[in-house]
Amino acid sequence: MADETQKNEPPSASTPGVAPAPTNGWMRIWLGPRGLRAGWRVLVYAVLLLFIAAILALGAVAIASALGHPVVLPRAGHPLTPGLGLIFLNDGVMFAAAIIAAILMGLFEGRSLSAFGLPWHGAFGKSFWWGALWGGVALSALLGGIAATGSFHVRGFSAGFAHLVGPGLTFAAAFALVGFAEEFTFRGYPLTALTEGMGFWPAAIVLSVVFGGVHAGNSGEAVWGVLSAGLIGLFFCFTVRRTGTLWFAIGFHFFWDFAESFIYAVPDSGLVLRHAMVRSSFSGSHWLTGGSVGPEGSLLIFPLIGLLFWLFHRAYPAARMEA
Repeated sequence: MADETQKNEPPSASTPGVAPAPTNGWMRIWLGPRGLRAGWRVLVYAVLLLFIAAILALGAVAIASALGHPVVLPRAGHPLTPGLGLIFLNDGVMFAAAIIAAILMGLFEGRSLSAFGLPWHGAFGKSFWWGALWGGVALSALLGGIAATGSFHVRGFSAGFAHLVGPGLTFAAAFALVGFAEEFTFRGYPLTALTEGMGFWPAAIVLSVVFGGVHAGNSGEAVWGVLSAGLIGLFFCFTVRRTGTLWFAIGFHFFWDFAESFIYAVPDSGLVLRHAMVRSSFSGSHWLTGGSVGPEGSLLIFPLIGLLFWLFHRAYPAARMEA
């Protein structure tokens, strides 16, 4: 295996130190050859994550208010225009909670974060930057297709280059955090645990449905955007299976969101930045542009996702994670 990957092999009932599955009917609902069954472990992880996130969020809001920077949440029915503070707060809390919950589950199971797709020795290495390149090229191709129909327009830079460097770097850091938070929350511990319980593809489908459903809560989101988010989530699961880690998916997710929101200044799953690099606009039918959802709600994204699966299959033909 490459130096950035780790093959996760769930022990079988014959593995030393693993107890045989219980024969009692009630106990078999809860326990398997590995101890607590995968579904229950993921449920425990989810409860821990939500509990820890609530504590961290309350603490962060209290500190921000004490420092004179109260957190203002969007009103119902209004598009969310997140600034840096809200992005760092929301996704920082999510990522910290996911990491802490995974560490606690790892202590219970005798495993480290590397077993859940996040080996730190591969941090910001080759896989991450290849993922970022794929994400940038994929989004550019999608917007290029929309522009070819005359439905996407760029009217120039929003400010001079010197005034864009600082915001660009800070938004890049913010969207890198978004990639870490969403990928590790949905495709870190849960994907590893559910794969052990039901196999890779059933686990990937379940988590991708959940991932798409979570996006339904975004202001300005629509059904096509929810469906495309779920399918992109499935593609990210596929990259974890073929690379053995989350680094490619994190890189892809980071640069897709950064380019969508900051570089091209289009809605990202219904979310719109206050500041961006260019001034751009959509025109024409919503089925082509995605409307308030942005390009993730365009019907052109579905053939693009299919192409991504095929290209990634050709580029990474060998699985690095057990099905």
